[in-house]
Amino acid sequence: MPSSNKKINPDLVKERKKCSFNTLELTHLLDGGVQKTIERKSRENFFLDDEELQSKIPLEYLSHKEKYEEAVRKACLLFKKVNQLQSEGKGGMDNFREILGGQLGSAILKDGNPLTLHYVMFIPTLMGQASLEQQTKWIQKAWTCDIIGTYAQTELGHGTFIRGLETTATYDPKTEEFVLNSPSITAYKWWPGGLGHSANYAIVVAQLYTLGKNHGIHPFIVQLRDEETHMPLPGIKIGEIGCKLGMNSTNNGYLGFENVRIPRTNMLMKNTRVLPDGTYVESPSSKLTYGTMIFVRVVLVQDCATYLKKVCTIATRYSAVRHQSQIKPSEPEVQILDFLTQQYKIFPYIASCFAFQYAAALIWDTYNSVSSELETGQFDNLPELHATACVLKAVCTEECSRGVETLRLACGGHGYMAASNLPATYGLVTAMCTYEGENTVLLLQTARFLIKILQNEQNKPMLPTMKYLQDALRVQAPFQKSVNWILTALQKTAAGKLDLANKHINERVKKGMAYEDAWNMTSIELVQAADMHGRVFLVNTFIISVQKFKSQVSQELWIVLDQLLQLYAVNTILKLTGDVLKFTELQGKDVEVLQSWLEELLILIRPNAVGLVDSFDFRDEVLSSALGAYDGNVYERLFEETRKSPLNAEPVNKSFKEFLKPFMKAQL
Repeated sequence: MPSSNKKINPDLVKERKKCSFNTLELTHLLDGGVQKTIERKSRENFFLDDEELQSKIPLEYLSHKEKYEEAVRKACLLFKKVNQLQSEGKGGMDNFREILGGQLGSAILKDGNPLTLHYVMFIPTLMGQASLEQQTKWIQKAWTCDIIGTYAQTELGHGTFIRGLETTATYDPKTEEFVLNSPSITAYKWWPGGLGHSANYAIVVAQLYTLGKNHGIHPFIVQLRDEETHMPLPGIKIGEIGCKLGMNSTNNGYLGFENVRIPRTNMLMKNTRVLPDGTYVESPSSKLTYGTMIFVRVVLVQDCATYLKKVCTIATRYSAVRHQSQIKPSEPEVQILDFLTQQYKIFPYIASCFAFQYAAALIWDTYNSVSSELETGQFDNLPELHATACVLKAVCTEECSRGVETLRLACGGHGYMAASNLPATYGLVTAMCTYEGENTVLLLQTARFLIKILQNEQNKPMLPTMKYLQDALRVQAPFQKSVNWILTALQKTAAGKLDLANKHINERVKKGMAYEDAWNMTSIELVQAADMHGRVFLVNTFIISVQKFKSQVSQELWIVLDQLLQLYAVNTILKLTGDVLKFTELQGKDVEVLQSWLEELLILIRPNAVGLVDSFDFRDEVLSSALGAYDGNVYERLFEETRKSPLNAEPVNKSFKEFLKPFMKAQL
């Protein structure tokens, strides 16, 4: 039976020699500089070289219970090592973002991390919504993991529409306590990661009742389990929700309450308060509750870039090694990367990796800036950030999910194998389309903000990401074979779709329809308009980034970055041809030019394809793929994986004697 060795597949050797730019230069650019690359590699060595963080048996051969237990073992060791780095002064958000996202995190815990929400939601919510006194009490315990928390918002009957949550927290002024209850089965909290068996505390979002009045949803710190025995406390109904498409080590749970009492001071009171006598003190701004959700959505855009890079690396390397079919009957079977259809499946998604990364960097900087403004009581830029985070989360997760599946299919039958790591990655990525706001709902939130901006156009200056809406419809833009024309055309299309949706809402209202019903009847158009706004943002940010890099990188690298920009822009507009024809000066003959341009770009990028994914610089342990390893020894690695199957531990399985042989001898 064949086995892999360190010799590089000759096809990959040939591909790497073709590369026209310095791959290390691009790696440094993507990392943010030479020092950042050094720090990243050091972190990778620190975690990935630790044998305790490696599984002895592949996850797919473990039971559901065993997967969880292995995930808890690794997660505890993982965060112990993170804290070690922090104490040595090698800390910072990079550690947590790599561990919790698609970089190191998914390499070590391939099917989800039961402690993720402790760091992603529990701690950030305490920091954003707890008073200084509450932070003094809880933050240190959370950071040192004296307690493990989760974030319990979604219920069995309600997800993105959080105003509809049913869990109640009723204030009792006699004892200065809140009494939590789940009035129905649909009120049970459902989905929070780590809730099943890992967390002993939760931030619970519930309807606040005090002095007989409902004040809407508010967050509360609730102890779920005894800190010593981990047994559920009285009135706490808790467990795990079961197997899912993916993320089966995340330990998603359910949670119900039966007259559970918590102190008044366990309501997070940075923004709103309940006084001892039950008096409700309102927040200075309802917008202050956006913070945690925006943070997670911003992080998800970066995760999309990372996961897509990994899958592009796997598909590109495999396509360079795999020989299948002939282009000319008289010639040998070719690398499947030579087929234009294969290039069309892969290369636009390589370009998307760059588009997502640049958008993620911009929205992250914006988030940090707006967060600083909030601390000084400035809320002006928060709605725009919220709308942008919503649309980017929706557009990027949808495109990433579609990309992973497209690239899995591009790897043929071998892409269906667990050893490719493509099925597991799809399970992780497609979940992002739903959590932290279902994508259609998020697009409608962005659309609502865009309509509001459109209606107030005459009264207020346009916000930076929406400025194009002011003039786009009035701009004359005959077709040009340029990225700037594509941006203008997309802007005109987005503005046109939004304007038309607004017109249809107003027409329905004039005919006597209630505004809410008119909105619902126009919601398909509104979703499409918001989606188009997201595409405008991605293309515009890509253009700005590549222009900025022109003076920072070598000419050889800049040419390739510009080709990727062109490919992303052309591919985007070709997928939206129907709308663009409707709202711009584009004509049928121009579409032919765009199609030829796309094909030209695929040919130009082809020699650099392997070099581009090499620049993403993933260790084999991070890719976890027999198809995508740096050495390209695909077939040897696939055979190696077969040895790990428990079914191959013995030549004859006991089922032969028990069932198969009697069946075969039964002379049916």
